[in-house]
Amino acid sequence: MSGTVTSNVFRASGVIAATPGGLDWSSAVITGSTLSAETGKGYFINTTSNTCTVTLPASPAIGDQIVFADYARTWSTNNLIIDSNGNNFQGDPDTYIVDYSTAGQSLNIVYSDATKGWLPVSDDAVADVGVAPPTQKALFTYGIIGAPTFAGRQSITNLVSSSGVVASDTSSTGTTRAYAAATTYGFDKGIIGFGDNGSYTNLSNLVSNTGVIASDTAGVGTARGDLSATGFGLSGEAIFLQGNGGLSSTNKVSSSGVVATDVTQSNGGRANGAAVTFGLSGQAIKGFGGGPTTGITNIISNTGVIASNTAAVGTARFALAATKYGTGLALFGFGDDGPSSVSITNKVSITGVVASDTTGVGTGRQYIAASNYGGDKGIFGFGTSSISGESGVTNLVSNTGVVASDTTAVGTARNATVSCGFSSSA
Repeated sequence: MSGTVTSNVFRASGVIAATPGGLDWSSAVITGSTLSAETGKGYFINTTSNTCTVTLPASPAIGDQIVFADYARTWSTNNLIIDSNGNNFQGDPDTYIVDYSTAGQSLNIVYSDATKGWLPVSDDAVADVGVAPPTQKALFTYGIIGAPTFAGRQSITNLVSSSGVVASDTSSTGTTRAYAAATTYGFDKGIIGFGDNGSYTNLSNLVSNTGVIASDTAGVGTARGDLSATGFGLSGEAIFLQGNGGLSSTNKVSSSGVVATDVTQSNGGRANGAAVTFGLSGQAIKGFGGGPTTGITNIISNTGVIASNTAAVGTARFALAATKYGTGLALFGFGDDGPSSVSITNKVSITGVVASDTTGVGTGRQYIAASNYGGDKGIFGFGTSSISGESGVTNLVSNTGVVASDTTAVGTARNATVSCGFSSSA
């Protein structure tokens, strides 16, 4: 048989042929909130920023076919809505609401007759999504010893191998500072941003996929410290979050490591919290922090939008850290609950639900740093204890979220370090 799909919609057996590959696909990705669809066409619908209402043709002929595909796997966030334009859809009149809300879905519809109208001949979601290679290595860098004076700030880096072994000190590049934030971006690189080098700064430093810290990049955004950072999305983006004095400023980082200007979030600001990615669809979570001390958390969508507050579950505390582990799981750990430094942890499920406290393992400490490593494990390191002062000990996290006892310090004991993962090669 030959001809285009629209003139060849029946197989020899009389079954409607679901062959969207032969349609005339629109070359432009549809990002608008409305679309007037034409028969014989396929459309890639990107609902990253908004829902899309599709108006079908008013006078379709039997056998007319249209296909829609979820371009960015965001129909579960912003739906595809069908306006059948006076015709029936699966036998229901146009007054019925028809929407599609499954990530990765594709919809292939054919017009039958006036009784049933438009009928889906296939309505499928692609379950398997390409997954970026897991981050294998990590580093701890910068920090401070003793009172917060410029002389106490450290220009030191300690690399972490894919098996969790922390290396001895090497010299760091870039402006020496403390109370900064760091995260992975682009799936295999890192970025360090902001902090205190005697006064608050907005400088940033990229970390290559071999763990080399680049020289300073000119500052963008409000200079501040005591902030947090995390990756998000399915394209390797990241975000710096809030900061000292209750600042609610955020700065997104592109998948190529470019820091954007400030965006003020409506959820207020908390200093000295922690943030980490979770799940399989590019979401993240920010939690805990001070001003006043809290256990509140906020989900961050895969487009970098911070949701409203979720009531606290774990012990309210600040100056903690967070890391990924396993597949789509995360962990908040350590911090200061007001009276003292603690080592308690709170697991985060694959859907972003924060669990109650798990009794701590290892020396309780605050102003600690953490990162994932080895593909599915994590590490907490350094910090300061109200009893023993600055620390260089580390605690490995297994791929089931079990925190190990202290590993003897290798690097210089210090607090207010930052940590991020890098490299997709072990």
